[in-house]
Amino acid sequence: MPRKAPSIAIYPGSFDPITNGHLDLIQRGSRLFDKLIVSILRNDAKEPLFSVEERIEMLREVVHVYPNVDVDSFDGLLVDHAAGRSATVMLRGIRAISDYEYELQMALMNRRLNPGLETIFLMSNEAYSFISSRLVKEVFGLGGNISGLVPPSVEARLKRRMAKVNQRGG
Repeated sequence: MPRKAPSIAIYPGSFDPITNGHLDLIQRGSRLFDKLIVSILRNDAKEPLFSVEERIEMLREVVHVYPNVDVDSFDGLLVDHAAGRSATVMLRGIRAISDYEYELQMALMNRRLNPGLETIFLMSNEAYSFISSRLVKEVFGLGGNISGLVPPSVEARLKRRMAKVNQRGG
């Protein structure tokens, strides 16, 4: 009997920074697939707080406990990146109806570009349903408490980054 090919999924995003909501999806996705690739989109049009290399480091620090999870980055079309990594599934998280509308558009476009790439949506854990990287950065930048929203190592990096920004005067 022929052996079944391993299931390989890609979880793409900016992860600037990684949140506990992202980690929840990674942990759950690592149980669903033989291999989960967390892929950071390189987007020069955006001005991220952390470089792609820093985000890769942060992700690797927190996902090393999952032996079947890899971290990488890509630019260009996600469907091309997925094909290059032999992934047949794209994992996406849904926090609210507003996420679903956007994610549905992306899933349908990706299906059009590569009918062999399936998109699987996981509902956010309700404890993380309000968390986004953008909101974490905004709250942190205004001096709010973000403990419990991001891994401790990410919070420490945010504090160091903010201290550097404050030393430069802006």
